[in-house]
Amino acid sequence: MLRGPSRAAYSIGGVPTRGPYAKGSAKRLEILDHALEVIERDGYNSISARAIARESGLSQAGLLHYFKTKEELFVEVVRRRDDALLDELGDRDPVETLIESVRRISESPGLARLFAAVSVDSTDAQHPGHAYVAYRYARLRSRLVESLRERQERGELPADRDPDSVAVSLLALADGLQVQWLLDPTIDVAGRLQDFWELMRRV
Repeated sequence: MLRGPSRAAYSIGGVPTRGPYAKGSAKRLEILDHALEVIERDGYNSISARAIARESGLSQAGLLHYFKTKEELFVEVVRRRDDALLDELGDRDPVETLIESVRRISESPGLARLFAAVSVDSTDAQHPGHAYVAYRYARLRSRLVESLRERQERGELPADRDPDSVAVSLLALADGLQVQWLLDPTIDVAGRLQDFWELMRRV
């Protein structure tokens, strides 16, 4: 099972794991861990709310008590995966973290498909994942820009490189390569991303 962060007050969907909502929040986390297992085992295309409910020891109606829609559940699965990965990778450099995260897509193509689907669907402002996905990209871009500026100060990145442009390009390439990998698994996603990064570092 893919475990999430070992934080004392993990918050999901705005609901803290302490206080009167602790029991319900803990059950939501349990459901998300089961959903991750189902997706990793069966793939994204064949996933159903019924299968997740069954793995969680709930009826389909019981599942809807914790997640109003299947779309909301999938968004929270993506959030759970993101937090677990960041917790596991710790304080690595943001560029290294990005490259390592795409390197791991081959371990779970189902999750890669889920992420691609949620990302596209969330471009609709009415989608339940819109706020989180927008925040996710803004956070990643901000961390990358900060790291790239520090690299420039240390002379590890040419001064004529625009950190914001490089950050946006890294994220766009990472996402695009994942889609290409889903179509053609022979593509070395991490290798191509590493090649681009080395090109940006070259004086």
